[in-house]
Amino acid sequence: MKAPTERFSDRVEHYSRYRPGYPAAALDLLARECGLAPGIRVADIGAGTGIFTRLLLDRGALVFAVEPNPEMRAAAEQWLAGTPGFASVAAPAEATGLPDASVELIVAAQAFHWFDRAKARAEFARILRPGGWLALVWNEREIGTTPFLRSYEQLLREYAPEYGVVDHRDIGPAEVGAFFHPGRATLATFSYRQRFDYEGLKGRLLSSSYAPNAGHPNHAPMLRALRSLFERHQQDGCVTWHYRTRVFYGQLAG
Repeated sequence: MKAPTERFSDRVEHYSRYRPGYPAAALDLLARECGLAPGIRVADIGAGTGIFTRLLLDRGALVFAVEPNPEMRAAAEQWLAGTPGFASVAAPAEATGLPDASVELIVAAQAFHWFDRAKARAEFARILRPGGWLALVWNEREIGTTPFLRSYEQLLREYAPEYGVVDHRDIGPAEVGAFFHPGRATLATFSYRQRFDYEGLKGRLLSSSYAPNAGHPNHAPMLRALRSLFERHQQDGCVTWHYRTRVFYGQLAG
């Protein structure tokens, strides 16, 4: 199994094109509760190709996009080059290289489950200003809400051997609470969705780190099964992914 910082190196194009954005209501929450505002300094940890970074920049934040994977980071730099407030940082969550007490807000969108939690917590406490905020964000695909999503879940379990190993659903309130302790985290949830034609659905599948790539014996059978699944469930040439967006936010005491 690849190291976490290398898992998406060969998936950057699919990741950039087909991964979901995030609901505006989640950004509104950060503005209302965590001080997100024009000029605020934010560390976007595990920034990847810059999907959440873009949304923070759109709110006028000054964003340090911290990403250890060179291919993912290069995609963000190409996309966001020249955007006011954007700074790319080649570093992992556990050793960002940012100065002490240098940011008012830390966010980790779709990334926290890859971190060494003890080391990351110490680093976050170091770079946050007193009274600063931390938000952990995930788009969590709904598994059983529609026949299509139930079928897609079964496809992953049949053809993607690493699916159960790297899925982030084992991160819940208990694990997040331990990270914030002795502070407290509040959970807010939002709805989000994407619609895909077949090429989009295939790209979304192949953007996942656990999906077998070309050359793996499961790759071609998986895509045949995906095509069959799409034909069974498409309406007007598209299928819909439903997400629950989870935002854990709070102040990192200690």
